[in-house]
Amino acid sequence: MYMYGDFSEFIKDKQKICVIQAENPDGDSLGSAIALDYLLSDKEISLYCPVDIPKYLHYFKDWSRVTNEFDYRADGYIIVDTAAKILLSKLLEDAAIRNRLYSAPVLVIDHHETEDDIDFEHRAIIETRPACAEVIYRIAREQNIEINPDAAEAIFQGILSDTLGLTSSSVSAETFEIAADLTRLGADISVLEERRREFMKKSPRILDYKADLIKRIEYSLDGELATVHIPWDDIREYSDEYNPNVLILEEMRLVEGVRVAVAIKTYPDGKLTGKIRTDSNTLIADKIAGYFGGGGHPQAAGFRTYDTTYDEVVRDLVKIIPELYAIIT
Repeated sequence: MYMYGDFSEFIKDKQKICVIQAENPDGDSLGSAIALDYLLSDKEISLYCPVDIPKYLHYFKDWSRVTNEFDYRADGYIIVDTAAKILLSKLLEDAAIRNRLYSAPVLVIDHHETEDDIDFEHRAIIETRPACAEVIYRIAREQNIEINPDAAEAIFQGILSDTLGLTSSSVSAETFEIAADLTRLGADISVLEERRREFMKKSPRILDYKADLIKRIEYSLDGELATVHIPWDDIREYSDEYNPNVLILEEMRLVEGVRVAVAIKTYPDGKLTGKIRTDSNTLIADKIAGYFGGGGHPQAAGFRTYDTTYDEVVRDLVKIIPELYAIIT
């Protein structure tokens, strides 16, 4: 396939490659980055993220390979799991990094339907798939790149993360075939899940905070929309130990009658971020995120805005969600 050949063409004359995650790292972006590190074992690979990898993702083997130190001397850069400029804003705010990305060879690998709006020159391999890690698996298979057990594990973890353990609506028979192949290649789903569950354990302090978050949930649209506000004080107090979004979103989505759940964080610089989850019959999360300039999957998506408030976003959600229902009815 020609576009997979773009990957081989991109890496062939490069010895030092920096793999970049956006400022909202998740299991898929982390798994994709680590997988590339293993797949390109004959290259000098650095893994960069502008923020620290959240503690809830530390069950990934070699997560600590990811640093906040940007490699300005790399021969090329591979951006994984996003083609949206807004999710790279933290990088592009740094003049030195911005200048490097605008002048060096860049390859983007993504799986979202969100439009590629990165305005510096780059090649792109973008396929609508359940996970970016699956796109990387396909590249490796198509281009005859060996997938060793460590790479198989990282790819499998990325897929599991973005498909909610192979249960999301994006999963197909083909996804299970890939999972079977990765198992043959050395990934053990039982080991991965045991490791994940160990890191999902919560301290009594975090459990108390979760109880507080549950009490804060607000319901709109006759109980079909659940929202919760996570202010900066909470982010500063708890995020290093446990991501509040991860702590509350699944609980919100499982409330009887809720079709759309949104956790909204607000920051002192005016930034607001939203994480969206929907039930399996309300596949509009990506459309909701798109309204605010974000993107993602039909069942799980996110967005970032500036100079707005939690209440204003909730008012917009109450307005647009009924309009989006028409898309799925």
